[in-house]
Amino acid sequence: MTQALLIEIGVEELPAIPLLKIVSNIEKSWKNILEEYKLSCDFEFVYTPRRLVLKHADIAVKQADSTVELFGPPMQAAIKDGEPTQAAQGFARKCGVSFDALGRAEKNGKEVLYFKKEEKGSETVSLLQEMLEKWIASMSFGKMMRWGSRTDEYIRPIRWLQVRMGDASVPVELFGVASDTKTYVHRMVTYDAVEVPTIDAYEGILDECAVMLHPEEREAKILAEFDALESTHNIIIERDRALLAEVVAITENPKALVGSFDELFLELPPEVIITSMKEHQRYFPVFEHGKIANKFVVVSNAYTDDYSKVIAGNERVLKPRLADGLFFYKNDLKNGLSTDGLEKVQFIDGLGTLSDKIKRENNIAIRLLALYMDRVESSTGQSSAVLEKAMDKAINLAKADLMSEMVYEFTELQGLMGYYYAKALGEEELVYNAIKEQYMPVGEGAELPSSVFSSIVAMSIKLDTLFGLFSVGKIPTGSKDPFALRRAVNGIARIVTAYDLTFNIDDIIALLKGNYDEFDTNLLSEFMIERINKSLDANPSVIASVLASGERDINEIAKKVAALNEIVSSDAFKEQFTTFKRVANISKDVDLESSMKIDISLFKEDAEVTLYNAYEKVVNATYSDYKEELEALFGLKRELDAYFDDVLVNTEDEAVKINRLHTIGSVYKTFRNIADIKEISV
Repeated sequence: MTQALLIEIGVEELPAIPLLKIVSNIEKSWKNILEEYKLSCDFEFVYTPRRLVLKHADIAVKQADSTVELFGPPMQAAIKDGEPTQAAQGFARKCGVSFDALGRAEKNGKEVLYFKKEEKGSETVSLLQEMLEKWIASMSFGKMMRWGSRTDEYIRPIRWLQVRMGDASVPVELFGVASDTKTYVHRMVTYDAVEVPTIDAYEGILDECAVMLHPEEREAKILAEFDALESTHNIIIERDRALLAEVVAITENPKALVGSFDELFLELPPEVIITSMKEHQRYFPVFEHGKIANKFVVVSNAYTDDYSKVIAGNERVLKPRLADGLFFYKNDLKNGLSTDGLEKVQFIDGLGTLSDKIKRENNIAIRLLALYMDRVESSTGQSSAVLEKAMDKAINLAKADLMSEMVYEFTELQGLMGYYYAKALGEEELVYNAIKEQYMPVGEGAELPSSVFSSIVAMSIKLDTLFGLFSVGKIPTGSKDPFALRRAVNGIARIVTAYDLTFNIDDIIALLKGNYDEFDTNLLSEFMIERINKSLDANPSVIASVLASGERDINEIAKKVAALNEIVSSDAFKEQFTTFKRVANISKDVDLESSMKIDISLFKEDAEVTLYNAYEKVVNATYSDYKEELEALFGLKRELDAYFDDVLVNTEDEAVKINRLHTIGSVYKTFRNIADIKEISV
């Protein structure tokens, strides 16, 4: 027999971000609890800012009866001298019976003590108190609260509780609040508790009293109103998904409204306006003709027939925020960009101040600029002397906005404000773009720096952080990476592959390690290789084969992996590859570091001549890329198959045997210039 079950936990307004971080785990936790108590069924978890709700259309009114089998110690350990041992007596206590009531059974070929009992399933209503306590305890919101004289904690105080099985109220208590048959609705409808006569009436009462229970319905309503506002006002509303989820989580009766602000604030950089709107007010930015407009969209939670006061109130709240921003902006422009004061700001213990970090970054940037000078000169049309001066300026101004009033207020705008200030103060385009792009890419799939010049600045910052942290022993372990060093390596890899830049890990480490206290650079090299390994989208054995070749240039690794992976992924490759596995196996007996001279005068079979000529043709050809070269090498399959059919490699004639091993070894070694084929598995 089944019945409907409704659980509503009423709370003071839940903070949106902590809730959204664990919302999927909240649902999963209840599913696990149902399974644990043998009450698995379909259910729906929904929430508003003032309630967490579990809805079950059909849940068993009691657990199913079950048979429990318990196996005890082997008989030889259970009875000594005709008397039960302590182990046997302990098993009897576990079973809740006397020793004489225990049976015997065979398990794993041994006779053991055994007991079987029938367990009656418990009534669901008798289990709900314990189940809900477990569910509440499983919610790891982070920072928790205590209220009143209570010592237990939850994310916000619990104010009401409704647990209904069928239409009956189940006696449950959480945090001193006893369950009853009432709920609370939108405060602008009534502050009083509202009676819920039946489970079926629950959602209807909420709807009538301005509470949209389902978050997906609230989101759909907001987006539909966005569409209508865009059409009516001829605007574009930025649909920030994270902000939308947050707004859905803090509203019960969402209503999208358009407000405006004074055009004079459009003097501010758009990012300042947007950040002020989103971070402080949860407003959505509005654009007209591709530019930010002096409008915003607020999603109100009010319940009223006249939203004009709501709009006016939000306009009043936003104005001082933007006024502060404009004051900071003008003041910062008047003061100019300067790094004065950064010498007093500690970077990381053991690595000095931010001023020290800038000096190290500058050293790295100048060295990288020298390495890529031809590329930068050709892309900018400027001389090396001009570029060196611009690089010095870009690195030294990159963190100058940390001393600005705007960045003090909006720390997330660091770098971006430096871009606006440098541009307004007349710095050249190379410099201010590099300041803006210094942290790019900020994540997987994120935008890359727009030029090689900016890329050098971005790589210098990432490399100093990598070298610096490794030099003071702050190396990522397991899943812990507080300084995002893995992301730094991924960013460097994306930059060098996108711009086709030489970046040999060992050479770069040798070039830069002198800027830091001595440390085990092998750890850094292995860390970077490990990140490259995990960041490439390819057959893992293909990546392993390229790395096993000894290649340490990130760009070349990526090219080789892409070329080899395309070939290995083809349908015909598996059948073809047995030949080349044989090449690798035979080559295990060859000293690949020797000269491996091949004496054509020792050839005895036509297949030897044919393979040698084909191999020489492949080796001496010029290729446009690694794929073309690999295709030519794998194209030796026919000659190699004929060679293995007609030629006995391990012949009794030692000179001929060595010559034949050198032939096969040469083919293998040529492959290994790109990838070690013995590592490939298909």
